Amino acid sequence: MKLTLFLLLVGSALVIATILAEENKSMNPSNEVAVIKTSEGEMVVQFWTDAAPNTIENFKKLSRAGFYDGTIFHRIIKGFMIQGGDPNSKDPAKEKRYGEGGPGYQIKAEFNNHSHQRGVISMARGPDPDSAGSQVFICLAPAPRLDGNYTTFGKLIKGEDVLEKIGDTPVTKNSMGEMSKPTKRVVIEKIDIVPPDSVR
Repeated sequence: MKLTLFLLLVGSALVIATILAEENKSMNPSNEVAVIKTSEGEMVVQFWTDAAPNTIENFKKLSRAGFYDGTIFHRIIKGFMIQGGDPNSKDPAKEKRYGEGGPGYQIKAEFNNHSHQRGVISMARGPDPDSAGSQVFICLAPAPRLDGNYTTFGKLIKGEDVLEKIGDTPVTKNSMGEMSKPTKRVVIEKIDIVPPDSVR
């Protein structure tokens, strides 16, 4: 009788512990994903919290503040990447300054061992390794020459078709002569930071 009661108590404790662990897991912010809502559809990014925690926190902070809302993917290089996150790109009149904008501060690089594969999101920056701020790019193909030189911090887990569609946007020469200026505005309407189980 005592043994049966003991086993029941142990069993109940294990069930409760499992439920609590699952609750904590779903509430764990390191589990959050980013839903990037664009004019071409949605992409979902899973973060690599082991690789670039400060970069991820900066991206989440800006996203929650609505910083990216209304910006565009201002630079699209076929077979390479799509780049966005410049606040200047909200205003078509500032087109010549696309690629120069940021949040008003810069963050330190967190170079890591995650390589630049298709669907990987990474921080855009200037010549200084610690010059990233808000601009990001998503790879359209492997780019090993960037590995260890740019901060990768996550990858697409949904929206491969949207990435493909954006990557296929027709482009023309930008003010620097690079064939990367989209002929239409591909807008980042909103970026939501949500628990992974809320994404279907």
